[in-house]
Amino acid sequence: MRVFCATTNAGKLREFLRSLPAAFDLTPLPDLKQIEPPEETGKTFEENAILKAIYYSRRAPELLFAEDSGLEVDALDKAPGVYSARFSGPDATDESNNALLLERLQGVENRAARYVAVIALARGESIIGTFRGEVEGQITEEPRGANGFGYDPLFFYPPFGCTFGEASAEQKMSVSHRSRAIEAMAAALGRNAAK
Repeated sequence: MRVFCATTNAGKLREFLRSLPAAFDLTPLPDLKQIEPPEETGKTFEENAILKAIYYSRRAPELLFAEDSGLEVDALDKAPGVYSARFSGPDATDESNNALLLERLQGVENRAARYVAVIALARGESIIGTFRGEVEGQITEEPRGANGFGYDPLFFYPPFGCTFGEASAEQKMSVSHRSRAIEAMAAALGRNAAK
C-alpha cells in the first residue's frame, strides 16, 4: 500500500522509513520543497497535523500523512510544545533551541518531559484519522550524545540510562513517539484493508 508523506525534515523521514512496516510503500510527496507550506496556526499537535494533512493531500493522488511533533516540559507549562522547532526564533537551529531550553530550566528541579508526535492521515482533503505517540523522559543539564536530532541530546530516557542522543537509532526507534504514532497508523490501515 502506497502512502505519501509530507515532510522535508530528513531526520523525520528516516524515522518514518524505519518505523513503517514493509507492506507499506512510503513515498515523499513529489516537489514538496517547491510547495509553499501552510501556516501552522494550530494550538495543539493534532490541529497542526490535521491542517498540514488536509493542505498537502490536495496534491497527493493517494493516501497522505502529515505529522506534528515536539517536546513538552512540565516545568515550562508544556513548552516548547507546538513551537519546538522554532523555540528560539524564526531562524532557530537545534543548537539554539537546546541552549534556550537549558537556560529556561536553570535551577529547576522538576525536569520531567515528553516527546509527542501526532500523525494525521488524509485522502483528498478528508481526514481519515489521527494517531498519537508519546514517550516520557527527563531533560538533562547538558547535551549528551551526537545521535538523533532536535532535543535528543537533552532527552534522557530512564529505561535506557542515556539520552536519545546517546542511544542508537534502533534503540530510539523501538520506543520513540514517532514510531508509536506511525505504528498506530499502520495498524489502523491494516485493519481497514482486512475488512
